[in-house]
Amino acid sequence: MPSSDTSSLEERIKRSIALQGPMDLATFMAMALGDPKEGYYMSGDPFGKAGDFTTAPEVSQMFGELIGIWILDQWQKAECPSPFHLIELGPGRGTLMADMVRTLSQHPKAKEALSLHMVETSPSLQSKQQQALKGFTQQGIKARWHETIESLPKGAPHFIVANEFFDALPIHQWIFHKDKWHERIIGLGKDKNLAFGLGPVRDLGDKTCPEAPKDGAIWEHAPLASALCQTLARSMAETGGAALFIDYGYKKSALGDTLQALKAHQFADPLHAPGKQDMTAHVNFESLEKAVQTAAPSLSSVLTTQGSFLLEMGLLQRAGQLGTGKNHEEQESIRDAVERLAAPDQMGELFKVMAILPQGIDAPGFSN
Repeated sequence: MPSSDTSSLEERIKRSIALQGPMDLATFMAMALGDPKEGYYMSGDPFGKAGDFTTAPEVSQMFGELIGIWILDQWQKAECPSPFHLIELGPGRGTLMADMVRTLSQHPKAKEALSLHMVETSPSLQSKQQQALKGFTQQGIKARWHETIESLPKGAPHFIVANEFFDALPIHQWIFHKDKWHERIIGLGKDKNLAFGLGPVRDLGDKTCPEAPKDGAIWEHAPLASALCQTLARSMAETGGAALFIDYGYKKSALGDTLQALKAHQFADPLHAPGKQDMTAHVNFESLEKAVQTAAPSLSSVLTTQGSFLLEMGLLQRAGQLGTGKNHEEQESIRDAVERLAAPDQMGELFKVMAILPQGIDAPGFSN
């Protein structure tokens, strides 16, 4: 049974550093977020007002409904294959999947052909997802849980959704110092607390810096995100289907430190209390697009902002439907949700939406 004292994770990290030397950032993130006993995502529920952050599916059902419509459109363009697999990476509480399935179930043939697959490593979140989908599984819709993407089934098209999944994957950072790139490492400071430092000189290889760096510049790389994207792209090229990745990040590679930690909806020190707070980094969508092109030339990718995608998919129209006949307070809540999801100064511009689909197939939501 997981220990409630997450300080032991910090002590294990410190002991590892003392015995083996400083660790890279990717190793630290993997331990802080995914340690089997005390990793941040392994035992608690970080979502919502009572947690550390709020994701778009928790803001409004409209988010998942519109994504469900997008999946239905791609399924129909694929000539309505039966069966087909709806896969979500990192499904949180199951809110997004439940909203998508409710929408897809409006189409009888899609409901009959549908099977659900959740890629989730956290036992506590798996339990919440099972509860959220209980009504659908009782109706006969099959649902399975997977700890890795390697166990996802073959033989039928994959329609994949990942919302705020790639941002939590471990990253490496390099620091430009005296005309050389050094790995950013984590060691022990004079006070024996965790501290950032300069590591060995590293060759960036094919990760070409997009601009002339100045001393202290930081360059980030997420090899696990690229590798996962390549694996998923190869799978889709083999089975058919489409994918939708939604996350905060940037369209083009750029210098900068995007590592951040969140606790109780406030920014925190990333090295403080590993296992007790969220750690993420902005997603480099250009890198993911290159991964798709390398792994599966038969697929294409398109990218837009979350605000543009949702508005084009009918966010305002759906908000109007939900608000019909509601009292003033409920209508204000719906309007607030629209603002939160699509306004440029909230989630609308920071969050990007990337679609992966077969060459020659167009996708709603991406005309802009």
